[in-house]
Amino acid sequence: MKEPDDQDTDGRKSERSKSDGRQSHSSRSASEPTMKEDYKSVVDTTGETFTEVEESYLGDDESYVEHLEGSSSSFQDDYVESIGKSQYMETPVPDAEEAEEEVKKKISESFFYDYMELASMPFVTPDSNIPLDLLTLVHSFGYDCRKRANLQLLDSNMVLYVAGNQLILLNLKTKEQTYLRSSSGRGIGVIGVHPQKTYFTVAEKGVFPKIIIYEYPSLRPYRILQDGTDLAYACVDFNCDGTLLASVGGNPDHTLTIWNWKEEQPLLRTKAFSQEVFKVTFNPEDDEQLTTSGSGHIKFWEMALTFTGLKLQGSLGRFGKTATNDIEGYMELPDGKVLSGSEWGNMLLWEGGHIKVELSRAAGKPCHQGPINQIMLDEGEVITIGSDGCVRIWDFETIDTADTIDETGLLEIEPINELQVDKNVRLFSMIKMNEIGNNFWLSQDSNGAIWKLDLSFSNITQDPECLFSFHSGAIEALAVSPLTYLMATTGLDCSVRLYDFASKTPLVQMKFKQGGTALAWVPRRVSNGGAQITAGFEDGVVRILELYDPEGLTSFVGRKRVSDADIRLKQVFKPHTSPVTALAYDRDGEVLATGSKDQTVFFFEVERGYKPIGYITTPGPVCQLTWSTASHPESTLLIICENGYVLEAPFPTIKEEEEDHDVVSYEIKDMCIKCFHFSSIKSKILRLIEIAKRKKQKELKEKEKEERRKSLEAQMGEDGEKELQGEEEEEEEPLPEIFIPLTPCHILCGFYSGPGKFWVSLGGYDSGFLYHCEFPPYDKSSDITEKKDEPFDFRLLEDTEDNPITTITFSINQEMMFCGMQNGAIRVYILNKNDPSLTNMEDYWHFSMHDNNYGCIKAISTSFDDRFLVTAGADSNIFVFNIFSEFELKKVMKAKVPSPRFGIETEPIPEDIEDPKAYSIENARRKREHDKLMKEGEEIKAEKRERIKALRNQLQKLLQMNVELPKHMQFKRTDFDLDSKIRAEIDRKTANKIQRVEKELAWEKEKHHLGLMKLQNRFRDSLESDTIVVHAIQSEHKISSYRLVKPSKYSKSKRPSQSERRASKFERFETEGTGRKDSQRDTGGSISVPEESIIEKGKKFRPKTLSEIMVESQIEKTRKLILKAERAQLKIQQRKKEWEEMYKSKPDDDYEDPKDVQAIKEAQLYMGDFNLKTAPDYKIPEHMRVNAAKKEEELGYLDSMAYAKKMHMNKCIVSLRDLKVAVIEEIQCLVQELKNIQSTLHVSKHIPIPQIPQIYPEEVPEKRFQYDEETLLAFKRQQMKNQAETAPRVEQAVSAGSAGSFLRLSSGKDGDLTTSDSLSRSSKASVFNLDIPKFMEFERTDPTEVELEIMKRDEIKHLYMQQYLINRIKELIVTFDAELRLLRHQKLKLDTQMKLSDLHHVTLFQEMLLLKNFEKQENILQERVNSLDKEEQDMQWKINETLKEMEEKKNEVAKVQDQEKALYAGFQAALGENNKFANFLMKVLKKRIKRVKKKKVEGDADEDEESDDSSEEESSLESDADESGSEDDVFDDSICPTNCDKGLFELALQLREKRLDIEEALVEEKKMIDNLRKEYDTLSKKVKIVATNLNMAEEALEAYQREKQQRLNELLVVIPLKLHQIEYVVFGEIPSDLSGTLVFSNHSLGRLQERIVQLHEENSQQQKLNKDCRERRKQLIREKREMAKTIQKMEETVSQLMVSKFGRVINLEALQTLSVNTTLEELKIKKLRKELSNAKEMKMWEEKIAQVRWELMMKTKEHTKKLHQMNDLCTEKKKLDSQLNILQNQQGNAFQGPRKADTVAREKVTELIQVQAERILALKEEVALLRKKGGLVLPPIHSPRENE
Repeated sequence: MKEPDDQDTDGRKSERSKSDGRQSHSSRSASEPTMKEDYKSVVDTTGETFTEVEESYLGDDESYVEHLEGSSSSFQDDYVESIGKSQYMETPVPDAEEAEEEVKKKISESFFYDYMELASMPFVTPDSNIPLDLLTLVHSFGYDCRKRANLQLLDSNMVLYVAGNQLILLNLKTKEQTYLRSSSGRGIGVIGVHPQKTYFTVAEKGVFPKIIIYEYPSLRPYRILQDGTDLAYACVDFNCDGTLLASVGGNPDHTLTIWNWKEEQPLLRTKAFSQEVFKVTFNPEDDEQLTTSGSGHIKFWEMALTFTGLKLQGSLGRFGKTATNDIEGYMELPDGKVLSGSEWGNMLLWEGGHIKVELSRAAGKPCHQGPINQIMLDEGEVITIGSDGCVRIWDFETIDTADTIDETGLLEIEPINELQVDKNVRLFSMIKMNEIGNNFWLSQDSNGAIWKLDLSFSNITQDPECLFSFHSGAIEALAVSPLTYLMATTGLDCSVRLYDFASKTPLVQMKFKQGGTALAWVPRRVSNGGAQITAGFEDGVVRILELYDPEGLTSFVGRKRVSDADIRLKQVFKPHTSPVTALAYDRDGEVLATGSKDQTVFFFEVERGYKPIGYITTPGPVCQLTWSTASHPESTLLIICENGYVLEAPFPTIKEEEEDHDVVSYEIKDMCIKCFHFSSIKSKILRLIEIAKRKKQKELKEKEKEERRKSLEAQMGEDGEKELQGEEEEEEEPLPEIFIPLTPCHILCGFYSGPGKFWVSLGGYDSGFLYHCEFPPYDKSSDITEKKDEPFDFRLLEDTEDNPITTITFSINQEMMFCGMQNGAIRVYILNKNDPSLTNMEDYWHFSMHDNNYGCIKAISTSFDDRFLVTAGADSNIFVFNIFSEFELKKVMKAKVPSPRFGIETEPIPEDIEDPKAYSIENARRKREHDKLMKEGEEIKAEKRERIKALRNQLQKLLQMNVELPKHMQFKRTDFDLDSKIRAEIDRKTANKIQRVEKELAWEKEKHHLGLMKLQNRFRDSLESDTIVVHAIQSEHKISSYRLVKPSKYSKSKRPSQSERRASKFERFETEGTGRKDSQRDTGGSISVPEESIIEKGKKFRPKTLSEIMVESQIEKTRKLILKAERAQLKIQQRKKEWEEMYKSKPDDDYEDPKDVQAIKEAQLYMGDFNLKTAPDYKIPEHMRVNAAKKEEELGYLDSMAYAKKMHMNKCIVSLRDLKVAVIEEIQCLVQELKNIQSTLHVSKHIPIPQIPQIYPEEVPEKRFQYDEETLLAFKRQQMKNQAETAPRVEQAVSAGSAGSFLRLSSGKDGDLTTSDSLSRSSKASVFNLDIPKFMEFERTDPTEVELEIMKRDEIKHLYMQQYLINRIKELIVTFDAELRLLRHQKLKLDTQMKLSDLHHVTLFQEMLLLKNFEKQENILQERVNSLDKEEQDMQWKINETLKEMEEKKNEVAKVQDQEKALYAGFQAALGENNKFANFLMKVLKKRIKRVKKKKVEGDADEDEESDDSSEEESSLESDADESGSEDDVFDDSICPTNCDKGLFELALQLREKRLDIEEALVEEKKMIDNLRKEYDTLSKKVKIVATNLNMAEEALEAYQREKQQRLNELLVVIPLKLHQIEYVVFGEIPSDLSGTLVFSNHSLGRLQERIVQLHEENSQQQKLNKDCRERRKQLIREKREMAKTIQKMEETVSQLMVSKFGRVINLEALQTLSVNTTLEELKIKKLRKELSNAKEMKMWEEKIAQVRWELMMKTKEHTKKLHQMNDLCTEKKKLDSQLNILQNQQGNAFQGPRKADTVAREKVTELIQVQAERILALKEEVALLRKKGGLVLPPIHSPRENE
């Protein structure tokens, strides 16, 4: 075994192991110094620098040991380990947050744990001398192939998998194994590998298991994650970059945890689901999305930031109409969708938590036959693996864009590639190997194998290679060779495997039809070389297998060595009908005993070739057979049954060889069998233990009581005794009751301890003990089912209450007892020598190896020399251990395979029993006896039948004699019936039998009918027409029709092209033009008309005020002025638009006629450089590019054309066949007439009658499927003749007989094809001729002359008719043959065409296959070109839009500038001439002012306020040219100068504001223009980049098209040519090499020649047209010059008119727009409306003031009333005070001096009066304030007491 720290601590380990063997400590205490040393070694080897805290940790041994013994599972405790307990305890415990921060800070990236501290160690009983390395793992031959994701790849040569409690790292090249033990000792749940292959994680099982992350390749524990689940982990996964780890626990919690594993901190945690979860993965594109799947669910998770923090939110997938199923495999797509498998093999595409579409194959076939276990995305392809052993590759784009097309929700797709690995392969998982240039994968086969798959799917793809083969499922039995280091195992996977466990090599395996259940190695006394193995199987068969070395066989030339060992079947027999559970040879090797679940034990005599001796029955299923050892006086067999019975059978009596045909059964009934029926005593044992425990406790209490009494007596004397007597004694609890389980517990294993004594181990309630039992004396009369026997001794086994011993074996010297436990652990007890009673079972060694949940040890055995121990478990694992010994083993050991026996290669292999329903030995014997009885019964029946036959013959003779008698003497047939009821009964029974037979045969009838229908559907219904062969009548010519099947898929369907050809730019510009841009630009261009405000209904009838009338009149006036200006402006715009249209219609200097462009395009396409397709620079025109879809259409068109021609020819041939039938019918009629005529003529004048043609069977193939009763009877007779033949011959005879009957039918009954109609016609035609010979009935007389003349005329007529009919028959025959020859000639031509079409079909099919191979990459390139082209078009459109916007903005700038000019012009006109304040007012107008941006306040649209935070922007616009200089004069523009018109001054200020608005608008427009210009520059650069990419993509596509064309050119095309068609001759001869020739069709050649003439004519026409165009151009240039002169003259005239009218050249458009100042009019209207609203508001406030005044008056009255009431109260109070004083004075006389209480009361009253006086004053002041207008009301004054 190789551990990860072997390379550094080998020497120390050996010393440590020896010292451990001499010490008597527990496993933990013994391992503490070892752990410290290993930790120090890690420090030395890594060479890292430690802090002072870590050094103190290394030095403080005692605290370190104490910490290890009391360590917890929290990370804080682990951190204590790293810094030392003493150091940690000195500091106070921080808060949780502070602790987390401290942990995060202190975990260093270079920190590693010590593997020896983490790894689980064997348990050794304290104070024992058992060494820790009593057993050392040497090798593992097993593999848990049914564990999910149990195959991981670390690098190209190192794989990782779990085997029980071990993690095995297997080197694929060297086959070397490295082991890592689990830390919990409870097993490993799941493993995972970091994406960068630098770490791997081991998620364990146990109570609060850990996740340990190891660093690779150093294999040092790097991080430990804790508290992630309760009992076991089910799955783990890293995210794409390896920073996060997701884990899901198993039952019962199923907790999903997201870890920051480098900091050992959980980030998120939630419950994944309530049922088992199979898989968890991160989304490769988004780490915040996860997916889990499992039993009946799939769930989609997302990390969401909620108000309480980051949470995991899960969305459960809803199956909807799809059946809920377990999901093993799934894959996240880049866009968030998830593709999953299903139990029935289809793929489900999930989107938004719902199934978007279900994917299946064509015709409803599932994607896989069985569940899909894994789905992956690799290099743009989807890979699925299924339980059917197939790997299928699917197109990702098809799946990603899949959607439902009907209500079924199914979409049919087909895989791109497919790989069937092998038969009986169930792929479970797959992982890619990192080999550059290869596409190799490793696959986990749940049927027990690891495969290497090549998924490159090329011409050099390698076949699947099985790298390793293992048992699948539980290993049922194990046997070790008695001579060498060989081991055999078997399991329910139907295989027997042999291993050389010394050299760690699997040797050979042998497969069977049924699973193996038992094994036994044949002892040396039977097979000296130890070459035979006995195996039992689950169908009850026992096979003897022989092992040999193939090297010892006779070698032949060319023979290759296959393996180091081989197995052959030596013998096979079937003693049982249920699984064989035990095999045992007696100590002398004479008898083999086999036990089975059928409750029998069979004995065989080995020396006589395993001759059956007999069997005995047992009261329960047998689970173990053990023969007594040589120490026993007699050889007996210990039979252990599962249900609590243990039997002891003596050695069976072997009879001498004699005839045993009279023996009915092999059962041995006279064997004296002892029986022990186990009765549970566990409750009694527990009761005794409890009694002993209580007795001991009672003694301790009595002792303590006595000591206490003595101490009390010494202290207190007699009082102490009384106190002790007063104490009550505690009542004892009742003892546990005696319990015996109703159902007996299963006996798991047992062994002999002496004659008649044995030990057994039980499961269930009785586990936890070994029971020593003894057989009672044999009593034949006793009933074994009623007896109950109890063990006489027992041994308590520690920690086996729920973990019983399942199998036991001993070392050779009986000093060690090796036990296999139910939880997969190995326990070794050290025994005394020669101690079968197991008196000392205190010291033991215990270690968990197999899986603790399902790894029950099925078999355990030692090697022949006690050097090795081998275990086999139900978890498919086989472990080999070295047993500790003082002697050093050999370094290299290898088992010796037995040499083959002499002549073994010539011995025939016995016939194996493969049928599980085959008879067993006992059943075969019983069947033989049953057959013997049946044979005797058949013989008696045959005798009875013979007697009945004789009686029937006698009856027949009597009936014959009765017939021969005269009629009056004959008996009636009924007189022979003894009783008429008998015959009626016989008929009724016969009818019932017929009915019953029909019912019995109904299933067979339906079965054969369905079979016939299937054959017809498969072979006949697909035929459109069968072959019909029409023969000529006279010649040997014949013509056959075409055997046509229904049209192919190419002619029926048209596959849509996945990527259509992209239109060329010229075509796009031609078809689209600018329509698209205009349509997109014009969207939203409709003029929006503002809605008028709706006035309330109540205001409609209110009379208008004067102010409203003024506002409306002002608005109407302004509206009319605006309308007038708008009309003028609209007219100007319309005129501008006309000018623009006119200028647009003007052709550019580089304008070209579209007809010329089209002609140039055609010339470039059809007249350019005619390169050959084989040329390297050949460019394929776009219209000539083909793809698979077009080629399929072409193929379908060819098929349909060929089909139509063949169909037409078939119709002609069928018509010819019908013509032949009609000819034959007519010839039959003519022959009949000819016969009638010849009957009247003399024989000498007869002409030979032509033979009637016949219809051949192949001319009417449809008659083959017609039959009648005669045909069926002939078939039955033929079948009865061939009953003795074999099945294949019977089938041949049936087919031949049926065909023959059909042929006889057609030739016999319908051979002449004379229908009833034809016969009726022929009979009618000969009616007249048949009436001729009627006169011959009368008596003959000599004819007269007239009669002779008549007869002579008739004879001449008949001779003529005879010749005519003969000629007519010949004419019909010759005509038909001529028609056949003519049609045959046409068909020969058609055959030639069809042969050429077939050749063309082959070529097209090859091209289509080639194009399909190119289609995927071509589609990718084409899509890229299309996307780039679309992107270029969109950018070009944006550029055009940007240019349009820039033009619009420029126009708006020009308009704004025109408005500014118009403003200055209008102001100049308002100033008039000779205004002395003109310069001042102009300065006021042009003054530059800083304007603050104004911001509207929300809620008030009319009021604006300045924003303090808004940034100020200076308007530094330039004025006109006359203000370009600097202005030094400072003037005040806020005051109008004297004598200056205030109206003009106000107008200047208003126009200045308007000028500033115009300048701001102008600045904004220029900014927008600048932004548009920048955007235009950016888009231009992008367009250039996109155009470059587009050109590159088009070049790549063109190169790919060229490559595709070159590959198409490589395909061979067959073209038949005649010699006269070849014009390429050299010196009058055809050269041998025609590779440089071209093949033209006559049509193409003719077109080329015609094109030459056309080009000459076009050339002359173009020259003439060019000359005319030159003349026309000269004339247009002259006209253009004249028009330019005219325009110049008219512009000068217009300028002169403007100067004469306005004094200067002005802008008429600006003048028209100055008809009204819109802003000023709007301000006036706004001012009027504001005044109206202010007046309304003032009126409203006046009403409110009046209301408040009235309320104030009422409040004043109320306060006055309250003051009067207060005055009254004060007066009354004074009166009461005076009365009270009087009373006090009167009463106080009785006392001498004032009382204290009176003084206090007086003081209180005085204080109260003062407070009231203060309040009165305050109220008076308040009243005075209220009387004043606008007085401030203060709060009331409170007294100090009130404040208190």
